[in-house]
Order: sequence, then C-alpha cells, then structure tokens
Amino acid sequence: MDRHQLSVLLAALQRGEVSVDDAISRLRTLPYEDLGFAKVDHHRALRNGFPEVVLGEGKSPEQVVAIAERLAAAGGNVLVTRLAGAAAERLVQAVPGFAYQPEARLAMRRVQTSPGPGRGTVLVVSAGTADVPVAEEAALSAEVMGNPVERLYDVGVAGLHRLLLQRERLWEAAVLIVVAGMEGALPSVVGGLVERPVVAVPTSVGYGTSMGGLAALLGMLNTCAAGVVVVNIDNGFGAAAAATRMNTPR
Repeated sequence: MDRHQLSVLLAALQRGEVSVDDAISRLRTLPYEDLGFAKVDHHRALRNGFPEVVLGEGKSPEQVVAIAERLAAAGGNVLVTRLAGAAAERLVQAVPGFAYQPEARLAMRRVQTSPGPGRGTVLVVSAGTADVPVAEEAALSAEVMGNPVERLYDVGVAGLHRLLLQRERLWEAAVLIVVAGMEGALPSVVGGLVERPVVAVPTSVGYGTSMGGLAALLGMLNTCAAGVVVVNIDNGFGAAAAATRMNTPR
C-alpha cells in the first residue's frame, strides 16, 4: 500500500463508503506480512515512496514467487532484480502481469505506468555496449519507479566525440545515471558538462586490473567533477532509486 492508496481508503472511510472492519481488513498486513521465511514489507511505499523490491539472487524460485505474489496482491508496481532464467520463467507463469527482461535480469509488474507529477527526464548513459545490462537495470527500474527515462548508450571516453555530439540531451536531463566499466572515467566527463545530479555506476566490465569493477569504483569515488555520487558495482537498481529521490518534487 502506498500513500495514494492509503489516502483513498481513509477518505472512503470518512465518507462512510467503507466500514471500519473492511478498512482494518485491508490494513491487516501493515507494516509487514510474515511468510515464515520472509517478512514482506507492505509499509515500504509509505516510508520510501516505492514498494519493497525483491532481490531474486540467492532465493529459490518458490521463494521468489511467494514474495512477488504477496506484493502483487497489494496492488502496486513490483520489481524483482537479479533474477535468473529458470526462476523468471516460474514467476511469469505463476503470477499474472509480470514481464521478464533477460538482458537486465529484471522482472516487472507494472500497474501504474504514467510518470509521477512534476518529474523530469532521467537520462541513462552507458560507456560501452558491455555496460548495457547494468544500464538497462537502471533504466527499467527508474521507469517502474515513475520517471520519464531516456537512454544514451555506447558513448564512452574512448570515442569522446560521440558523447559531445549529444551534449544537448545531457543538458536537458533532470538527473543523469552514468554507467561505465574499465577505468570508470565517463561520469567525471559528464559531471564536468552538466549542472544536474549525476549518479555514477561502476560495472564489473574490464580486463584483469579492473579487479571486477573496483578500479572503476575507485576512479568514480575520486572524481574531481562536483555533483557526482557513486553507487556500488553493477548496482543499476540502486542508481535508479537514488535518481528517483532526486527527481521527486517536494
């Protein structure tokens, strides 16, 4: 249940259209629903603006389905990240409304599809084609969270002219998510070109001394461009969550 759903319920209760018992019944799973192996946080959207997101990695297909089913029953958008093919197939078959994006390893159930009021465009920028899976995790997550999203891919610093030719799009975005592996230089370049917040995402793409994305992470943390914040390696979802909060009018 999110803020809007709760407001509608309380207004209906005030008008006498819903009984106290019915309201209590609909609120009985707040703040969480205990499934034994998991406590599903139905209060998350009221606190954070978006329902609990399920990390598919490390869970059995049965656990993923059970958690996603209860979140879907609450009526909002549902997002399952880091989901492998077998578990994804099971989820799509078991719970109506889910779609799976294999490149991003993301399953989504979208009930509310229009962007939130007053939100600007989140531009997701990737350095190379190999970074696209993480960029797509960020882009799709940001869309499900209610942001207008655009993509600008394969514009890394090895061919800097590709990025500079798109500078108008950089300037027009409200928030930028910049995804890069190797040495992780792209967010610094973008951060030096724009006045908007930049969320940097290091990826595990690179040769031996990239150390699974650690080199990109350290490079981004040491950026000299103001206004760049950094999330963890391959954490496209975390970047989308941060960008959404930056992009939400108060």
